[in-house]
Amino acid sequence: MAAKIPKTNAARLLEAAGVQFDLIPYEVDEQNLDAGHVAAQLGEPLETVFKTLVLRGDRNGLFVCVMPGDMEVDLRTAARISGNKSAAMIHVRELQPLTGYIRGGCSPIGMKKSFPTYIYESALLYDYIYVSAGVRGLQLRIRPEDLISFVGAGIYPID
Repeated sequence: MAAKIPKTNAARLLEAAGVQFDLIPYEVDEQNLDAGHVAAQLGEPLETVFKTLVLRGDRNGLFVCVMPGDMEVDLRTAARISGNKSAAMIHVRELQPLTGYIRGGCSPIGMKKSFPTYIYESALLYDYIYVSAGVRGLQLRIRPEDLISFVGAGIYPID
């Protein structure tokens, strides 16, 4: 008998809103929490596994960028799209107090507070993408349009 997949807060919120999604478990490697490991565990292309990054802008405070696992955030572009002059990643020790999530398990859905969110527009190239379900070892498989609509995200443009 297969182990029961735990339902996370993010999954409960999506379910309550009637949004279609799948919960996909994967094997966690505490020494390697990057999206490449997750993609390999899922057997999916890295560009469909999106990471959730929390940044702080100099004018508008905290915001979230959801981007493909094969990309690095361009801080200048992130600042511009969020209405800031500059932006920086928050320190990992700030992540849980601010969002309720830990590194490697940060979901764009169900943070302690709603932050402006920007999803990289390449997400729209795929029928579905993967984002963290809010814990290490569990991903949400969701249509990008549904995620964008649910979190009220702006589109992070390809430059």
